[in-house]
Amino acid sequence: MPYSSNEDLPAAVRHRLPRHAQDIYREAFNHSFASHAADSRQEEIAHRIAWAAVKQSYTKIDDAWVSLQSK
Repeated sequence: MPYSSNEDLPAAVRHRLPRHAQDIYREAFNHSFASHAADSRQEEIAHRIAWAAVKQSYTKIDDAWVSLQSK
């Protein structure tokens, strides 16, 4: 199911990621979800792609997600 706002994201995403990373996750998830409509693993694929998109701009240091630009 696509997410209309960051507040609709799964709790694990909302509580772990900074706001900008949540935006990236939501946009990547929604795009992937629409692109894989015919696939029975549509939601799983969309979550994997969304996490991959976040990891292009953020890295996890200890328990915090940090922007790669701020390193």
